[in-house]
Amino acid sequence: MTDTVQRTPELVVLLDEDGGAVGTADKSQVHHAGTPLHLAFSCYLFDEAGNVLVTQRALAKRTFPGVWTNSCCGHPAPGESLPDAVRRRVQQELGTGVRDLTLVLPRFRYTAEQEGVVENEMCPVFVAVADGPVTRDPDEVEATTWEPWPEFRAAVLDGSRTVSAWCREQVRQLPEDPLGAPAAPTSDLPAAARG
Repeated sequence: MTDTVQRTPELVVLLDEDGGAVGTADKSQVHHAGTPLHLAFSCYLFDEAGNVLVTQRALAKRTFPGVWTNSCCGHPAPGESLPDAVRRRVQQELGTGVRDLTLVLPRFRYTAEQEGVVENEMCPVFVAVADGPVTRDPDEVEATTWEPWPEFRAAVLDGSRTVSAWCREQVRQLPEDPLGAPAAPTSDLPAAARG
């Protein structure tokens, strides 16, 4: 008799153009050439000295493998708050907790394409401080580096630092001092993320 491992699908929240939830889909089936609009998040994790954690996506990832980007990205599960989703994914991917989690770009939205795979997300952006050492999950993160935020920001903005399309656009929109920025109102989040 063969043992069969049942995989519980990781569901993402599908959205309409106004940010309202219109259903769910299996994450493994949602990213392709015609990716439907769905809910996600990005987080920029800082240390006590103001350095930002920049991560390289694992080479085996289906979407954007090997690309350098912000600290952590992910998708909230249906019914999961965005702050809880950020804490969960940071713990899973980077082995650390977060403190001072702050919503800074509630309305960020983007599309990006690499080798026929499209990202199409409403992706609120958070900043936080790492609450402990970072231990990467090699299935998710190929490499990490801490970089001084001003230098990282300047290099992304002048094009000398290659990062993901979403990271580049987020850095353009983030304040000069993201950790010192006031929290954005949660009422500005997509409707599906306000609950």
